[in-house]
Amino acid sequence: MPSLRETLARTRNSIFGRIQTVLGQADITTETWDDLEALLLQADVGAPTTEKLLVSLRKRATDEGIIQAAALRKVLKEELVTLLGGVTLAHYTSDRVLEVIMVVGVNGSGKTTSIAKLSSLYVRHGRKVLLAAADTFRAAAIDQLQVWGERGGIPVIAGKPNSDPGAVVYDAVQAAFNRKADLLIVDTAGRLHTKHNLMQELKKLRNVLSRSVHDAPHQTLLVIDATNGQNAISQAKGFAEAVGVTGVILTKLDGTPKGGVTFAIVNELGIPISYIGTGEKVGDLQEFDPKQFVDNLFDDKE
Repeated sequence: MPSLRETLARTRNSIFGRIQTVLGQADITTETWDDLEALLLQADVGAPTTEKLLVSLRKRATDEGIIQAAALRKVLKEELVTLLGGVTLAHYTSDRVLEVIMVVGVNGSGKTTSIAKLSSLYVRHGRKVLLAAADTFRAAAIDQLQVWGERGGIPVIAGKPNSDPGAVVYDAVQAAFNRKADLLIVDTAGRLHTKHNLMQELKKLRNVLSRSVHDAPHQTLLVIDATNGQNAISQAKGFAEAVGVTGVILTKLDGTPKGGVTFAIVNELGIPISYIGTGEKVGDLQEFDPKQFVDNLFDDKE
């Protein structure tokens, strides 16, 4: 499994590396603040989150008498960790007869692969997992999920392409009860003719689940491709409004120098990052730890 440090190498070696240069040994000047603001924006931290960080940093610099940029670097790291919130520990055990996780996200974000990784993680923690291929509008998605299921020995309930995804989900719930599975993970459509149609379809699936299993879905995880930058924020807002996202799986961080979108997601949407994909293999998924994430964004030799 690639390490988090390896995954964040492009971000660390580009924009966050330049931030470290700005926050060197010199005294803080007006130019320091201007450069820091520009770099945070370039890193896809986003305007609202950048402004929030700078307000906090300026206040702490004043209150704590910070005059050297190097000292501001330490404070920036602390503020970034605070912004991300505490560690959101995954609950691999459940008292429920059947727990349901609904996974949403646009096509191409790594959604189906993330489901395979998530399934493997839960299986390693002793859960009996069943998968529902409810992205019936894309035949390739059904095939891909079935391939992953076969590799991991995890049953997949699927219908024919373009069949009713609600019927697939209903059948999957019944199959989960019959086979005494204790976790059902549902793949969903990532693109329809319009955004409105997609969100209505996801709401319908959510309603099928809530009628079939008490309080389902118990988690709704949104898969976000980090390379989409600020576009990922607008995508996430649509999903959050439609289906009530409880956590984010962030993928493809190794493919972007702009990992700052992580901070924008948490600050602007109030949704915690639950997992980070660190590679292509089924075991390349790890729980998100804010401090570890920030430490690995900086080349720490303090």
